[in-house]
Amino acid sequence: MTQVLAVAAVVELFALVLLGLPRLAARARRGGTGGAVMGPFEEIWHPAAHRARVEVEVQEERTDAPLPGDPQFRGRA
Repeated sequence: MTQVLAVAAVVELFALVLLGLPRLAARARRGGTGGAVMGPFEEIWHPAAHRARVEVEVQEERTDAPLPGDPQFRGRA
């Protein structure tokens, strides 16, 4: 009887994880925290999407710096 309960608990936990991942992904997309939360799963199951996300993050970091010729850049010494 104990083994049956243990197997049932493992199956239930597995089902909860499978049901929870899509909900977590949807919540992460809405909140903008998808890279931090779903990054490892995306890297495993969809490497091309992971590489694209990393490239977008790199591009966002590059555009945050002020460029020469920007009005705010001229005021800095």
